[in-house]
Amino acid sequence: MKKHFDLIVIGGGSGGVAHARRAAEYGAQVALVEYGRLGGTCVNVGCVPKKVMWYTAGHAHHFEHAADYGFDVTVNGHDWRGLKRRRDAYIRRLNEIYGKLLDGSGVTTISGTARFIDAHTVAVGTEHYTAERIVVATGGRPMVPGLAGAELGITSDDFFALDERPQRVLIAGSGYIAVELAGVFHGLGSATQLVVRKDGIVRSFDAMLGSELMQAMHKDGVDIVTRVVPTALEQTAAGIVMHAGDGRSFGPADCVLWAIGREPNTDGLDLAKAGIKTDGGGFIPVDTLQQTNVEHIFALGDVTGRQALTPVAIAAGRRLADRLYGGMEGRRLDYKLVPTVIFSHPPIGTVGMTEDEARAEFGEAVNVYSSRFTAMYYALGDRKQRSVMKLITVGEDERIVGCHVIGDGADEMLQGFAVAIRMGATKADFDDTVAIHPTSAEELVTMR
Repeated sequence: MKKHFDLIVIGGGSGGVAHARRAAEYGAQVALVEYGRLGGTCVNVGCVPKKVMWYTAGHAHHFEHAADYGFDVTVNGHDWRGLKRRRDAYIRRLNEIYGKLLDGSGVTTISGTARFIDAHTVAVGTEHYTAERIVVATGGRPMVPGLAGAELGITSDDFFALDERPQRVLIAGSGYIAVELAGVFHGLGSATQLVVRKDGIVRSFDAMLGSELMQAMHKDGVDIVTRVVPTALEQTAAGIVMHAGDGRSFGPADCVLWAIGREPNTDGLDLAKAGIKTDGGGFIPVDTLQQTNVEHIFALGDVTGRQALTPVAIAAGRRLADRLYGGMEGRRLDYKLVPTVIFSHPPIGTVGMTEDEARAEFGEAVNVYSSRFTAMYYALGDRKQRSVMKLITVGEDERIVGCHVIGDGADEMLQGFAVAIRMGATKADFDDTVAIHPTSAEELVTMR
């Protein structure tokens, strides 16, 4: 096998694969090193299988409303094991597709764990490989707290290995992974309790979104307990019990899931041998061009600690290849106005500044528009789900700097609005757009 390349990419996740393929398409000789399954977190234990589970729980919700539309539906349980079998087969097909795409682009794939020997040399097992440039795209992994009995819990990675649905679930965390998996478990019939350290959920998003989601989850039957600082897990005859610092205990549960954050996969890379600096959390700081402190070594995706989103890693990887190998000087990813979705029940779509961020930067120049309504889907039944939308504008021309939506369809409607906002759309532009009726999305162009 060839031992010297123009580029070595460490990590076969979405960002690493996107960069390797784009660089190879420009004519670079590229090697990609991956120790596990191709596709990284997103394909194997993240976005893709998570969305399958979100759809599954969504079907359970639709069954609840079928009678409103005249259907006599009897649901005789759910085959979790059968779903897992089909989901896992789908993921394996994606792994194979990733491999074929790399082969088709001329990328040399090396299986194994990479570590730096020096700034131009990477070892995989007993073999050494050199390159003019190296890109680190090793992603991240779920954190497990250093508490007594913490090993009794599982992480989001382990969630996808469950062969059976646990009847009683306790989830520790308040971010998007915690609320998404709580929605899945609850939707499929598990008694679900969510414990959070502070007084709310998804706190890094606009405050309206967290407040509305918390109310919706409470109403749906998820038990959310605030101000809980876990100190230990204990296995009892009745199940796993979580102890908190204030003396409270929670459970017993059949499954405790840690969703308390993610940490970078950098500890086995021997970064110091290449002179690569990391921050206190082990993440690799990069500049606006994805460059580390070593001129010819770059990093992208979750390992940088910046916006841990699959499309962000892909976009950063492709733009980096455009600049380094495609002659596009200055080509880089702008990390502002990145849209994202939380696949909770109900889903959330958001792009741009939160209201607090806008007011902190622009003060009195900020105007906020909002709409609260019940989608037509719920018109015929007694079980209602509220949708809420918010537009944040700045200046006399009321340029839109933030758009936040919670409710059915938020995941699909946001993409188009994100394009408009990125292009500098104003409130008047939205007002002058003819509404599509009857939809929930029309509320964004009819707000007063």
